[in-house]
Amino acid sequence: MAKRDYYEILGVSKDASAEEIKKAYRKQAIKFHPDKNPDDKESEEKFKEAAEAYEVLCNAQKKQRYDQYGHAGMGGAAGGGFGGFSGGGMSMDDIFSSFGDIFGGFGGGGFGGGGRSRQRVNKGTNLRVKVKLTLADVANGVTKKIKVNKYVFCDTCDGSGAKDKHSFSNCSTCGGSGQVTRISNTFLGQMQTASTCPSCNGEGKIITHKCTSCTGEGVVRKEDIVSINIPAGVAEGMQLSVSGKGNAPRRGGINGDLLVAINEEEHPDLIREGNDIVYNLFLSFPDAVTGTTSEIPTVDGKVKIKVDSGTQSGKILRLRGKGIPEVNGYGKGDLLVNIQIWTPQEVTKEEAKILEKFKSSDSFVPKPDKKDKNLFERMRSYFE
Repeated sequence: MAKRDYYEILGVSKDASAEEIKKAYRKQAIKFHPDKNPDDKESEEKFKEAAEAYEVLCNAQKKQRYDQYGHAGMGGAAGGGFGGFSGGGMSMDDIFSSFGDIFGGFGGGGFGGGGRSRQRVNKGTNLRVKVKLTLADVANGVTKKIKVNKYVFCDTCDGSGAKDKHSFSNCSTCGGSGQVTRISNTFLGQMQTASTCPSCNGEGKIITHKCTSCTGEGVVRKEDIVSINIPAGVAEGMQLSVSGKGNAPRRGGINGDLLVAINEEEHPDLIREGNDIVYNLFLSFPDAVTGTTSEIPTVDGKVKIKVDSGTQSGKILRLRGKGIPEVNGYGKGDLLVNIQIWTPQEVTKEEAKILEKFKSSDSFVPKPDKKDKNLFERMRSYFE
């Protein structure tokens, strides 16, 4: 794919002043900055593209060469992009190292901090746990307290890893900056890049006397009780994230997160279907014929329902609002009572004689209507 014109990328004309080019780049960089567009590859590429354009147009010699020869003068397509931006030779930190000064401390210095690469916040690892919930927990929401064994900041050194505040010295490799700078020569001139110091891992300081409690790590293993608020309506397989309740990082930073996987226990009588709950009510033949009142379970206790006389097997009674709430939303599902006529598998001789008399009675001859014949469609409509 052909490379875009640098002036077009920054939205300036060829006779734009150096200050206009700088302002245009700052506008593009703020718009597509990775901190404002996390995990957005398209924005990241546009951010790099703007940096590549500014790298050329902010330098009078390079700008003149580009105006005369275009991209061919910058290495062309074969070079994979000027200065290594598009070709992958220059990282995001390299961009901030080279151009961080033009952002003016935007976002508290997060754009580069006056020419330095962005300070990366050290974050601890995440923890994963499973939590078992009853149907009542799911329907009403619940607060669970669980024990987790994790890394926490050392109380002795407050997570620093050092014996005391005097047990540090500046890193001799980076001079306390946390980064090392290298200068490479290219056919277009010198290029300066910065990377994390390998001696101090970007901390800028070296521990001279380690804390005896954590042996310099800044963290120790400890059992902690975490309170988790679980909203109503969650389902099997869902995962909740509790910010800051994971492992503490080595020698300062922010804790990782606690990831909670939902495990839903099976109810002895009720079956969950999405936000609806199904209960199979088995009726005796006499109760189905004459009608009855039956007590059935719900997630909040038992309720009584009336079953009309002549109720057929397969009929579904709907108790609105007795189901599961929509998670983090509005509305609740229903409790669907599925009527099943219980047919005895064994009867006495006397009962068999009585039943024989019913065979010749017109009342006991099946006379299904259209609704009875279309049972499958009726069942499906309740779950749509």
